[in-house]
Amino acid sequence: MPQGPGALMQVWVGSQLFQADRALLVEHCGFFRGLFRSGMREARAAEVRLGALSPDGFRTMLRVLRGERPALAAPDELLQAVECAAFLQTPALARFLEHSLTSDNCALLCDAAAAFGLHDVFHSAALFIRDGASELAAELALPEARAYVAALRPSSYVAVSTHAPAPGFLEDASRTVCYLDEEEDAWRTLAALPLEASTLLAGVATLGNKLYIVGGVRGPNKEVVELGFCYDPDGGTWREFPSPHQPRYDTALAGFDGRLYAIGGEFQRMAMSSVERYDPAAGCWSFAANLPQPAAGVPCAQARGRLFVCLWRPADTTTVVEYTVTADAWLPVAELRRPQSYGHCMVAHRDSLYVVRNGPKDDFLHCAIDCLNLATGQWTALPGQFVNSKGALFTAVVRGDTVYTVNRVFTLLYAIEGGTWRLLREKAGFPRPGSLQTVLLRLPPGARGQVASTTPEL
Repeated sequence: MPQGPGALMQVWVGSQLFQADRALLVEHCGFFRGLFRSGMREARAAEVRLGALSPDGFRTMLRVLRGERPALAAPDELLQAVECAAFLQTPALARFLEHSLTSDNCALLCDAAAAFGLHDVFHSAALFIRDGASELAAELALPEARAYVAALRPSSYVAVSTHAPAPGFLEDASRTVCYLDEEEDAWRTLAALPLEASTLLAGVATLGNKLYIVGGVRGPNKEVVELGFCYDPDGGTWREFPSPHQPRYDTALAGFDGRLYAIGGEFQRMAMSSVERYDPAAGCWSFAANLPQPAAGVPCAQARGRLFVCLWRPADTTTVVEYTVTADAWLPVAELRRPQSYGHCMVAHRDSLYVVRNGPKDDFLHCAIDCLNLATGQWTALPGQFVNSKGALFTAVVRGDTVYTVNRVFTLLYAIEGGTWRLLREKAGFPRPGSLQTVLLRLPPGARGQVASTTPEL
């Protein structure tokens, strides 16, 4: 059997013959890796027969391994992909299925992954169901899947308000991270910030259900705080970790692909294009590819397991770029020209990126939301009126099919449906002044902090 780079092998799946890259299969499939290292007679044969699998599932796997993103909508397509990922031990296909979860397919994928022993897909689907509407769990067929979902903790909407470091003798009780108690309709205290931590112009993100704060400033000269801070809700503890090599503030922070990315930012009042990534296991930062242009405070979002950043320069031009880990490069995705006065953010849902911005200078209170469909590359403007009172829409976080936003007056939840955001319900507003950064965290059972006290607006 040919074994050089790019060598093809013949694989029979059922009655269909496939020509597949041998090296690709060995790299990504535990089944083929074990087969060719075993010395068995089948490993030396000119062809391999896989009679137990579906040809369509194998075809989907090959497409994913080649870097394609097939749309799997039909139940049979999803089931065949789960079977193939489990039988051929293909982590890349399993991750693709995790990134393909929606409220339409999560119950099916959860049951199928449980049946085939594909734990990562099963766990991700169960988490998705736990964060979604209650009827999703009712769609599960397997009792063990229903029990697993019921034992999980849902994600909570968490807000980090702006605070500079405080001297010990001036400890401020309002320097806290808070979460929304949806059942009691109240914002509660989750944890006090470390005295040395600053959330003023800091990057805030989650990774592995931990909260990270990087690059806050103190003083009128915007002196960058030397350390980063990580909060673990399971232990209720903070720990310090190194700051990026390049001091930076107003950086975009993203937890992606097992790493923490500090994207752009400013230093000494100059915007920068450098990007660094932090490996929590190794405890160190390394440089990644620079942004296409210097930028501070850029919004970023993740869709289908991909990381996107929204740049806004020159004026009135929105450019979306994607970071690819394998190539260590930022690739252009789409561009849109739209008047805006200040501020924008970006969130993701399924195959769509939603860019939220304030309107032109003569109508800056009007908020426009533009949707980029990643499958088609087309932009559409969401119909309806959106008011961005005190920057509420810039706190948007997506959980399942719901967008959470907050300001001093209300926490507003929107349902993403029918090509727009429909107001779903209102909850209590955040009780303290100042700008907010928001994330989702799974809190330990029984965690009920004190109701966050109200502080006067200056």
